[in-house]
Amino acid sequence: MNKFSLLIIILFLHSLIPSFSQSTITLEDIWNKGTFKTQSVSGLESMNDGMHYTTLEKNYTTGESYIIKYKYETGKIVDTLVKSGSLIAEDKKELIDLETYQFSEDESQVLISTETEHIYRHSTIEKNYIYNLKTKKLSLLSDNKQRLATFSPNGNKIAFVRDNNLFVKDLVSNKETQITKDGAFNKIINGATDWVYEEEFSFDKAFQWSPDGNKIAFYRFDESEVKEFSMNMYEGNLYPTEYKFKYPKAGEKNSVVSILVYDINSGKTTTIDIGNETDQYIPRIKWTKDSNILALEKMNRLQNKLELLLANATTGEIKTILTETSEQYIEINNNLTFLNNKQFIWMSDVSGYNHLYVYDLTGKLIRQITSGNWEVVDFKGIDKKTNVLYYTSTESAPYNRDLYAINIDGKTKKKLSSREGVNDVHFSNSFKYYINIFSDANSPYYITLNNASGKEIRVLENNDVLIQKLKNYNLSKKEFIKFTTSEGVELNGWIIKPNNFNANKKYPVFMTVYGGPHRQTVMNEWNTKDFMWHQMLAQQGYIIASFDNRGTDGRGVKFKKCTYGQMGKLETEDQIEAAQYLGSLAYIDKTRIGIQGWSYGGYMSTLCMTKGVDYFKCGIAVAPVSNWRFYDSIYTERYMGLPKNNAKGYDENAPLNFVDKLKGLFLLVHGTADDNVHFQNSVELVNALINANKQFDFYIYPDKNHSINGGNSRLHLYTKMTNFVLENL
Repeated sequence: MNKFSLLIIILFLHSLIPSFSQSTITLEDIWNKGTFKTQSVSGLESMNDGMHYTTLEKNYTTGESYIIKYKYETGKIVDTLVKSGSLIAEDKKELIDLETYQFSEDESQVLISTETEHIYRHSTIEKNYIYNLKTKKLSLLSDNKQRLATFSPNGNKIAFVRDNNLFVKDLVSNKETQITKDGAFNKIINGATDWVYEEEFSFDKAFQWSPDGNKIAFYRFDESEVKEFSMNMYEGNLYPTEYKFKYPKAGEKNSVVSILVYDINSGKTTTIDIGNETDQYIPRIKWTKDSNILALEKMNRLQNKLELLLANATTGEIKTILTETSEQYIEINNNLTFLNNKQFIWMSDVSGYNHLYVYDLTGKLIRQITSGNWEVVDFKGIDKKTNVLYYTSTESAPYNRDLYAINIDGKTKKKLSSREGVNDVHFSNSFKYYINIFSDANSPYYITLNNASGKEIRVLENNDVLIQKLKNYNLSKKEFIKFTTSEGVELNGWIIKPNNFNANKKYPVFMTVYGGPHRQTVMNEWNTKDFMWHQMLAQQGYIIASFDNRGTDGRGVKFKKCTYGQMGKLETEDQIEAAQYLGSLAYIDKTRIGIQGWSYGGYMSTLCMTKGVDYFKCGIAVAPVSNWRFYDSIYTERYMGLPKNNAKGYDENAPLNFVDKLKGLFLLVHGTADDNVHFQNSVELVNALINANKQFDFYIYPDKNHSINGGNSRLHLYTKMTNFVLENL
């Protein structure tokens, strides 16, 4: 052998070293061991002075939790305000677990939640304690568990909900006052939301203290006429138990909602006059700066008309100051902000994109603050000393989130974030500092403290340990791509190729989809568990890809609302064209394209496997909607209208009606205790598949909800999905 031949062999062997030394990702690493866990900052609260903040931290070795006070400027610990190891419960004479906390307004007391039990997605029931930071005394709020406990502005009272009634506890006299007495399970709810408001309007605390602490505005839900949905619970029972809850499906009766105001001093309750129409929504209430003026947002049932009302809390009289209408629907947000000069900030998409506006309290438009062919995603607040507003937007790209500052007059706009990706920020109360939580598609959270001009002062967390660990796995980059459909619509996507990618080979493709309103899968942000699962599949020789179809967020009204009345139609067409586009690439085997989705994504993957039967070899649907008639009223009617007025739209896009087209290999998964997308959806889909004589795999998770989480369920599910892909794609 000559020296040249030996050199070639050495170089060839050297080129194989990365493959031999690469660590293999396992499902146990992702779902059980926490191998790829990212570090973040939790329980973060700015203190009143705007110079300090607190975090909730835990020692996982000892199990002890702490509320730590930091100085923004230096990052140094100023004080340990609370140690769970020092919290001895009076009722049990044992240590309590510090799970969540809130300060009284003067920061002299801490309200602690522990022994928390989940009800639905947001709602919980818990035991509460009050810890006095001056006296170091811990006291029990109540012998019972309750919900939504909240300090009054002066800190001497706490309001909460128990057994569907609203209560107030006077911390000075120790007297507990029951404000409402008609609360009853599955009938009347006071101070908390019903299921559909919690899920679709994204809140569960349905009461608010007035700024002076003398009044409480609260919701009353009469769900007596709402039909019940029942679920059997199996685990540990000789006979399954039945759980029933009120769930209004599309076109069915909703709760009748009232808004009331309780006066602490007089004990009088006033009903706000929201009109004679009962088939409507009140998705938000909020006190103005005046403790006698309550703002309400009111929508018609079709959610294409939104009114902003101001109510006199003493008389109950209202006046409408702002009305918006849409040909399709209006989305609710949390950005209504009242200013000290009798003006307010309002966010709307009336221009075709979400932007910020300022109005006065008569409803007169003062000016549009932001403008452009991009979306304001979130209004972060206003520094009332400088009249500078802060917001995040999609201006650089639909899949990015950047922080901007702008004067209330719409001038002097400045981009504050410096890294391209997704930036989420938490400002100090003084607006002198903000904590920036940044990530991109290939980089875990990088958390920094910045000043109001955007300058990075110091790093709070860089996840360097994880970054170094990931180097052992030789991960592939997630790359952003785009293509134009046959209808001239440009779609954004991403792709992950095997790290030993060879453009001369043909690869199978595994697509992941969501596709519905509110959400994008094509985001320039870190997504640990799914990202690592996709990397694991890439290590097995698969290309992974995802595309945001029409109907998704980030690109304005025309792109998002074109799917109105026909959810599933344009979205499926776009995903089919995405599969065609991928199949046209020289390095992709167009006969081996699979697709997977969860929830709306499961609905989409099922439609792709039926309507798009010629383009997808196999598909996985987890907790899918199989017919929008089975889903809740608020969400479904917002995007589809009423079933009685749009039967064609409902039926022509229901996967149930297309199962006869199925050719490929199909895996269906659902939890039996899914309170959101009911197990009924999969049962009906199974019946349709059987009647069409179609073979499929069906995995059931007893007593698991929409997330199919807890215990070994996630590892088990992802093992099944992984094996399904490896065996069939």
